[in-house]
Amino acid sequence: MNKLTTLLTTALIGLASSAVYAEIPKQTFNQDLHNMLPADIQKSGSMISVVNGSFPPYTIVKGGNQFDGAAVDFDHAIGELLGIKIEHKNVSGLSSILMGIKSGRYTYDAGPVGDFANREESVDFVDFVQEYVVFAVKKGNPKQIEGIESTCGLRVSVMAGGSAERVIRKQSQDCTAQGKKPVQVLSYTDQPTSILAVESNRADAFFSSQAPLSYFVKMSNGSLELTGTGKANGFDTLYQGAVVPKGSSLAQVLKASYEELHKNGTYDAILKKWDLTGNRLDAPGINLATTTK
Repeated sequence: MNKLTTLLTTALIGLASSAVYAEIPKQTFNQDLHNMLPADIQKSGSMISVVNGSFPPYTIVKGGNQFDGAAVDFDHAIGELLGIKIEHKNVSGLSSILMGIKSGRYTYDAGPVGDFANREESVDFVDFVQEYVVFAVKKGNPKQIEGIESTCGLRVSVMAGGSAERVIRKQSQDCTAQGKKPVQVLSYTDQPTSILAVESNRADAFFSSQAPLSYFVKMSNGSLELTGTGKANGFDTLYQGAVVPKGSSLAQVLKASYEELHKNGTYDAILKKWDLTGNRLDAPGINLATTTK
């Protein structure tokens, strides 16, 4: 069994143990919300929610077209509210997902995906959590990374096409401008491969959202830790949410659904189940971006 398989197996064991301490309330069908759905979705009775590989604790690909995680729990609850079936499809790479949503190939991405003003030009976001971007490093932080400013000359893994990649590449340019060695940016298509680069000493740190990194650290049996927490690390306020086609009425449907989950306690129950209470938003919103990617 290689390290990646071991890591994923450990994560799924942690997933199984976490599921016992939080009950997710079953939702009551809401006719008013159902009536808000686009006509083609009402007719088909289903939507396709895409998944960009494992992005724990929001999405965890278990194999055999089986998925789990906070975003999947949200999808399940929303499906019950709307009276429709929400199917999941694993699509590699954020760029492919966004193109597929814009072209109508996929209904939406439950995400959560980082909301940035320039992304809002082609798709709409229904933001339901707030996020922070930090580093996962080997226990003891051997390279003494305290924040993004201390990454010059180091190897940093990121998810390809994401906002963290853009920010760390800019930092690399800043390092060069200061006469220091550039950051060696290692881009991967998914979270498990990115964290494996740190585990296997191919990277000094993984720069990504705090929620999934916290999950990986928790499942690492003490071999990893977080650093750079409580710092901006090149970002302003960062909202994350579901992604829908630009101008689609589905944005209002999802927003109203998240509002109902807030009101009936399901939103907080899902966050608690997956240790995401620190990412809570008081209310969902559409296109809340405060900065450009």
